[in-house]
Amino acid sequence: MDTTPILVLGATGSAGRRVAARLKNLGAPVREASRHGATRFDWDDQDTWEPALTGADRMFLMAPDGVAVNPDFVQLAAELKLHHIVLLSSRGIETIGDRRLLDAEEAVRSSGTAWTILRADWFDQNFDEGPFREAVLGGEIAVPLEGTRQAFMDLDDLAAVAATVLTEDGHTDRTYEVTGPRAMTFTEVCATLADAAGRPVAYHGDESAYRAAQREIGRAEEAVERDIASFAALRAQGDATVTDTVPHLTGHQARPFEQYAARAAATGCWRGEEDGG
Repeated sequence: MDTTPILVLGATGSAGRRVAARLKNLGAPVREASRHGATRFDWDDQDTWEPALTGADRMFLMAPDGVAVNPDFVQLAAELKLHHIVLLSSRGIETIGDRRLLDAEEAVRSSGTAWTILRADWFDQNFDEGPFREAVLGGEIAVPLEGTRQAFMDLDDLAAVAATVLTEDGHTDRTYEVTGPRAMTFTEVCATLADAAGRPVAYHGDESAYRAAQREIGRAEEAVERDIASFAALRAQGDATVTDTVPHLTGHQARPFEQYAARAAATGCWRGEEDGG
């Protein structure tokens, strides 16, 4: 068995820890890197880069939302003879003009190292582990997408795809669009969450509601207006297209949002103080 480790960045986060766990289940050697992990990695501390990379053969590359993938790090990985970089990116980045991820993809493609890009749609876990959890608990989600459908996907499915790409041949120099099994409106999502959580979850799809919600949490006006422009571009693009990447690469169907919601609710993640949670 190959004992050369696969480097997983963000290994304590929602995506990275699932990728690391899936790789371990496959018997692959994993080097889990994060700011506070056994292998320390910090985008802002270049002294942590080379120790994390040295001796690794492949890498799951991601950066937290709002943090750029430094091209110098990608180039260092190539210089240290990393053989395969799998980058977590996002769908629709050309449409919304996401320079952070567009630049990250370009850095990986031009590195001289074999690469695979995973362009994922909205994560289901945004609603219990991520930015929408408090909104669910508050009973209102404001996202200015009106009736535009998005192909929400489960992070466990993403992890299965990433682990396949990292451990099997035939996936280099390719971009995969990764989605859930069907496209849903936020109205449908909120209804599903309400049923699973046993609490009302209303949806507000207009820009004024989004501005108000972001103002309440203290977001800068400039950042909010950038978001508004991005959402407008997504609306103009229309409904997301569902892909067969998950079943094609993993051999199992992508997990439906209803199944995710039921499983998440069972953990108690949406029980507020009034529920004894």
